[in-house]
Amino acid sequence: MELRQLRYFLVVADELHFGRAAERLHITQPPLTVAVKGLERELGVQLFDRTTRRVTLTAAGQAFKDRIQAAVADLDDAAGDVADVAAGKSGKIRVGFVSSASYTTVPEAIRAFREQRPRIDLVLHPLTSGEQIEQLLDGNLDLGLIRDPGDVPGLNLELLGTEDLVVVLPETHRLAAAAEIRPEDLEGEPMILFPYRLMPGFVARVLRLFESLPTPPIVVQQAIHQETVLGLVAAGLGVSVLPESVQRFQMPGVTTRRFAGRPQTELYVARAFGRSPAVEDFIMCLKGQIPE
Repeated sequence: MELRQLRYFLVVADELHFGRAAERLHITQPPLTVAVKGLERELGVQLFDRTTRRVTLTAAGQAFKDRIQAAVADLDDAAGDVADVAAGKSGKIRVGFVSSASYTTVPEAIRAFREQRPRIDLVLHPLTSGEQIEQLLDGNLDLGLIRDPGDVPGLNLELLGTEDLVVVLPETHRLAAAAEIRPEDLEGEPMILFPYRLMPGFVARVLRLFESLPTPPIVVQQAIHQETVLGLVAAGLGVSVLPESVQRFQMPGVTTRRFAGRPQTELYVARAFGRSPAVEDFIMCLKGQIPE
């Protein structure tokens, strides 16, 4: 039994006229008649009563129509859905992002993408860079926004943007009024950073700023999220170095100062190799472009 036969049967059952059904299907009448007769032979029942004056459904034909109409419609819907997913018009994208991206890139990209692709479900996961890399390689994420990743075999990395690093201080810190801060100004200072295994590239970039000092800052506390880092700085436990976008997050008791030499951090969009139209469209939105 072929899907083509079922479609032909449903059109004839709807029209109750082989000639009109053939016109609607854009075929000639003989192959339509052959297809319906073949279906009747396969089922072992007569589906239509045919006379020279009219065509009617038999009881078996009506029962068969009632059973398969919804099934064929579901198949048509499934075929359309698959085509839309392949074209990037529907489906699901799993997106990971570092917390700093939630202040800058992510919100506007989400708004633009939902306007252009309302049938695609964005599943958002706030994760550290290390967690995202692991989940991207395991196939549990489709796209990630990660900081300072370096080279990651198995992932396609594209630079999305750069931003300055700033020093984050308690408001009462001795350097809180400085116009800018040099690495040597923080010699021996207690520092709060992310765990290296979760943000390896970013932590390495920060620590390199102080590698020439006789006594670099001492990491006294680790925290996973920027908001937690800010809270610990506000509590006076130490200083930190974070992306400049952290200034958009207002935390009482905290101030930020420019770093001398304006060292920068890089935000990358990461994905597994291969092309997905929906993922490509979301990347366009991240870049401030509108997908067609």
